[in-house]
Amino acid sequence: MEKEKDAFYVVRKGDIVGIYKSLSDCQAQVGNSVCDPSVSVFKGYSLAKETEEYLNARGLQKATYTVNAADVNEDLFKDLVPCPFQQINGSSFHAMGPSKIIKHESSVPEQKGLCIVEFDGAAKGNPGPAGAGAVLRAENGQVLCRLHEGVGIATNNVAEYRAVLLGVKHALQKGFKRISVQGDSNLVVNQVQGKWKCKNDNMAMFCKQVKELKDKCVSFEIKHVYRDFNSEADAQANLGVHLRDHQVVVVDEKN
Repeated sequence: MEKEKDAFYVVRKGDIVGIYKSLSDCQAQVGNSVCDPSVSVFKGYSLAKETEEYLNARGLQKATYTVNAADVNEDLFKDLVPCPFQQINGSSFHAMGPSKIIKHESSVPEQKGLCIVEFDGAAKGNPGPAGAGAVLRAENGQVLCRLHEGVGIATNNVAEYRAVLLGVKHALQKGFKRISVQGDSNLVVNQVQGKWKCKNDNMAMFCKQVKELKDKCVSFEIKHVYRDFNSEADAQANLGVHLRDHQVVVVDEKN
């Protein structure tokens, strides 16, 4: 019984890890919402001094700690065991091994469908004041959002590459892993596809950045379309000409 006085409970809910000093506080947290997101519960004894200091630096409120799962490493808690009870307040939870505190299935977002990224660049002079534009669409063609960005004084090719990066980065931020890119720049499309060599160091740098984003996707393609089929991205690029370099405007149509 003496050992129980030093007991603590670790609750992983989604991307948040909570540490509780009493069973009642733990039960209240688990009973709140175990299905969305799902919950894992563990029990330990005697928080190490360095662990208390670490947690205290990230927020302490009435002996209850809350910390982002990204700040939790495998060595923070010693000798944790899955909590022995299978039902809390009538709701089930997942009893998982201690290493799963960090790599928890509920933290993996549900994969979205295909995102179509239309891109275009504009430069008033070559080089001259330039802008990048992108339109993100769902697989059924519905517009998800429109974006435009200032590119500063640049060539049209730089603006085109900046437009690809603008659109693909935003698609990834929205959780899309299957991305289809299309634009009317033969240079960008053929360089990213590997059909044309990047003879210019600046173009090579941009091409490398696009390929790094490509590696973050489950599937990725880039293809050329005629200018007539790229009018909305072109309109966004022309709006970007009036922004300062790297200033981005996002118009969301559907989250």
